[in-house]
Amino acid sequence: MTPAPSSSGQELLARAADRLLDPDGRTLAAAVQWWTLPDLPGGPWPVAVVGEGPPVLALHGFDSSHLEFRRLAPLLAPTHQLFIPDLFGFGFCPRPLDAPYGPAAVLDHLEQVLKQVIRRSGAEQVGLIGASMGGSVAVELARRCPDQIERLLLLAPAGLTGRPMPVPPLLDQLGARFLGLPAIRRGLCRSAFAMPDRDVGPAELEIASLHLACPNWAGALGAFARSGGFAGCGDPLPAQPLQVLWGQNDRILRAPQKRAAQALLGERITELECCGHLPHIDQPATVARIWHG
Repeated sequence: MTPAPSSSGQELLARAADRLLDPDGRTLAAAVQWWTLPDLPGGPWPVAVVGEGPPVLALHGFDSSHLEFRRLAPLLAPTHQLFIPDLFGFGFCPRPLDAPYGPAAVLDHLEQVLKQVIRRSGAEQVGLIGASMGGSVAVELARRCPDQIERLLLLAPAGLTGRPMPVPPLLDQLGARFLGLPAIRRGLCRSAFAMPDRDVGPAELEIASLHLACPNWAGALGAFARSGGFAGCGDPLPAQPLQVLWGQNDRILRAPQKRAAQALLGERITELECCGHLPHIDQPATVARIWHG
């Protein structure tokens, strides 16, 4: 499926629900609802909603989308109702030209999503799963809304340690254009998997790049880079129960990042064999089993 240039997120997902090569991706794209968030201008905002049971909010990583959870969602849906939003400025969200893009905006948007999840589910608390950058977002959200978050599962979390490093103007846009090059997208996609020769094909590459056709993708990504992004988010860790999974074959998290995260997280970490930066795609059954306890 070749995305049309500057298609809206709604148009892209409507086509994806029919035409994506990955059948799990088609199913999850078809499950997207478009929410109006009363306290947030703009929208509507995409949230995939599947399953029945206690609510779980799942947060994707940097320059990705809700489609990251296409393998995990069917395994959790029989016992949980999953709410999988696209983070503000990412995925298939609208990207107004004059909006701020950075951690504060991501968290403001998510706080409104969380209010809607609680209202729609009727639950008092929500489980929280965060992948890669979504792990840092989850930690920040759990500290911001401690009474609404029951427990956390972080999948190869990025940004828990270190410090923000804002990208200078002009370089931010060059970086965004660089990330949009087909060869670069392919290389990044392959590096996220434990066994790319086996597991990365046209279906994975399509999902990794589909949202790039959204209007202002590069502008929003560049503005987020200028903000410095999520870094140093793990200290102090939230009070809720917290588990961490990461892969032995993770080529996205560098060794110094892993060592710093290990010092912070300690025995909360479980390392998975034959797993890369995407435990929820490389080993979704293991992730589901650990979430179910």
